[in-house]
Amino acid sequence: MERSEAVCKLKKLIGKDLVSLARQYEVPIWKGNKKNKGWAGHVLERYLGLPINSAQAPNFGSWELKIVPLKRTRSGGLAVKETMAITMIDPYNVANTSFNQSHLLAKLQKAVICARIFENQQESCSVLHQVSTFDLTDVDIYKQIEQDYEQIRSCILTEGFESLTGKMGVLIQPRTKGPGHGSTSRAFYARVAFVAKILKIG
Repeated sequence: MERSEAVCKLKKLIGKDLVSLARQYEVPIWKGNKKNKGWAGHVLERYLGLPINSAQAPNFGSWELKIVPLKRTRSGGLAVKETMAITMIDPYNVANTSFNQSHLLAKLQKAVICARIFENQQESCSVLHQVSTFDLTDVDIYKQIEQDYEQIRSCILTEGFESLTGKMGVLIQPRTKGPGHGSTSRAFYARVAFVAKILKIG
């Protein structure tokens, strides 16, 4: 399935409750007392007729599925709830690859972002609000992502992979990813403001 076809099909679900669809497609939201963190993505994969991908980043060849939770603000509007993981950082690859040839850029160009409304920890309901793709035709956004990437790359080259910190980057930041607070693996994350800009929220 091509990305454009997937986007069209996913947009038909806007306004639908993903929790109800989870029951329909037999996707467990809870496994005992532990939440199945990838449940919403699994629902959308089932809806599209795709096999549930157990890889950290579902990859369908020409595109990639990303799920972003939105939260309600006190004024009744919507805001992006958290940062969005894009792809793991391979220090050797980043150190030896310019931005325009990078894994990060390739991932951004392939992403389909589905924003769902997070109502509560119990996941009593969760409506699909929006389906978008990254608009990298905006020159200022492209240049800023490139600057963020080169800052991270320079840090790896001059100070070492362990020196990367979430304080880096305006739109893209490097953060630890993995189980436990002692995790040494890191990934590229889109900051909340960047995700909001892409989704035109706030």
